[in-house]
Amino acid sequence: MNDNEEQAVTIVTGRVWRDKSGESQGVHVMLVAPDDDTAVTTVLEALAREGYAEAELDQIGDIEGVPDEEPHLSAYQSATRGEVAVITFDEP
Repeated sequence: MNDNEEQAVTIVTGRVWRDKSGESQGVHVMLVAPDDDTAVTTVLEALAREGYAEAELDQIGDIEGVPDEEPHLSAYQSATRGEVAVITFDEP
Protein backbone atom coordinates (compact mmCIF):
# COMPACT_ATOMS: atom_id res chain seq x y z
CA MET A 1 0.00 0.00 0.00
CA ASN A 2 1.35 3.42 -0.85
CA ASP A 3 0.81 6.63 1.12
CA ASN A 4 -1.99 7.79 -1.20
CA GLU A 5 -4.19 4.76 -0.45
CA GLU A 6 -6.49 4.78 2.55
CA GLN A 7 -6.35 1.77 4.81
CA ALA A 8 -9.48 -0.34 4.91
CA VAL A 9 -11.84 0.17 7.83
CA THR A 10 -12.47 -3.07 9.69
CA ILE A 11 -15.76 -3.87 11.41
CA VAL A 12 -16.05 -6.39 14.23
CA THR A 13 -19.52 -7.51 15.33
CA GLY A 14 -20.71 -9.36 18.41
CA ARG A 15 -22.26 -8.91 21.84
CA VAL A 16 -21.10 -7.25 25.04
CA TRP A 17 -22.09 -7.35 28.71
CA ARG A 18 -21.54 -4.65 31.34
CA ASP A 19 -21.62 -7.38 33.98
CA LYS A 20 -21.45 -11.12 33.42
CA SER A 21 -24.93 -11.82 34.76
CA GLY A 22 -26.62 -8.89 33.00
CA GLU A 23 -28.32 -8.39 29.66
CA SER A 24 -26.24 -8.39 26.51
CA GLN A 25 -26.15 -5.66 23.88
CA GLY A 26 -25.20 -5.97 20.24
CA VAL A 27 -21.96 -4.25 19.26
CA HIS A 28 -20.31 -3.05 16.06
CA VAL A 29 -16.76 -1.76 16.40
CA MET A 30 -14.97 0.04 13.56
CA LEU A 31 -11.24 0.66 13.39
CA VAL A 32 -8.22 0.56 11.12
CA ALA A 33 -5.79 -2.25 11.93
CA PRO A 34 -2.97 -3.94 10.03
CA ASP A 35 -4.41 -7.45 10.49
CA ASP A 36 -7.32 -9.34 12.07
CA ASP A 37 -5.39 -10.38 15.19
CA THR A 38 -4.45 -6.77 15.96
CA ALA A 39 -8.02 -5.68 15.27
CA VAL A 40 -9.47 -8.21 17.73
CA THR A 41 -6.94 -7.31 20.44
CA THR A 42 -7.60 -3.59 19.95
CA VAL A 43 -11.38 -4.10 20.04
CA LEU A 44 -11.23 -6.11 23.27
CA GLU A 45 -9.00 -3.48 24.90
CA ALA A 46 -11.35 -0.67 23.81
CA LEU A 47 -14.40 -2.52 25.13
CA ALA A 48 -12.68 -3.11 28.48
CA ARG A 49 -11.85 0.61 28.70
CA GLU A 50 -15.53 1.38 28.04
CA GLY A 51 -16.48 -0.75 31.05
CA TYR A 52 -17.65 -3.96 29.40
CA ALA A 53 -16.94 -7.04 31.53
CA GLU A 54 -17.38 -9.55 28.74
CA ALA A 55 -17.45 -9.64 24.94
CA GLU A 56 -18.32 -12.30 22.41
CA LEU A 57 -17.09 -11.41 18.94
CA ASP A 58 -18.80 -13.07 15.99
CA GLN A 59 -17.50 -11.63 12.72
CA ILE A 60 -14.71 -9.50 11.36
CA GLY A 61 -14.36 -7.97 7.92
CA ASP A 62 -13.56 -4.86 5.92
CA ILE A 63 -16.22 -2.25 5.20
CA GLU A 64 -16.85 -1.85 1.48
CA GLY A 65 -17.66 1.79 0.83
CA VAL A 66 -18.67 4.56 3.18
CA PRO A 67 -21.86 3.79 5.15
CA ASP A 68 -24.90 5.91 4.25
CA GLU A 69 -26.58 6.18 7.64
CA GLU A 70 -25.78 7.08 11.22
CA PRO A 71 -24.38 5.91 13.55
CA HIS A 72 -22.20 3.88 11.18
CA LEU A 73 -21.23 6.90 9.06
CA SER A 74 -19.76 8.76 12.06
CA ALA A 75 -18.10 5.57 13.33
CA TYR A 76 -16.51 5.01 9.92
CA GLN A 77 -15.21 8.58 9.83
CA SER A 78 -13.80 8.20 13.35
CA ALA A 79 -12.06 4.97 12.36
CA THR A 80 -10.39 6.67 9.37
CA ARG A 81 -8.95 9.20 11.86
CA GLY A 82 -7.37 6.40 13.90
CA GLU A 83 -10.05 6.07 16.58
CA VAL A 84 -11.82 2.91 17.71
CA ALA A 85 -15.55 3.54 17.27
CA VAL A 86 -17.95 1.47 19.38
CA ILE A 87 -21.66 1.26 18.49
CA THR A 88 -23.95 -0.62 20.87
CA PHE A 89 -27.61 -1.46 20.37
CA ASP A 90 -30.37 -3.52 21.93
CA GLU A 91 -30.59 -6.94 20.42
CA PRO A 92 -33.95 -8.09 19.06
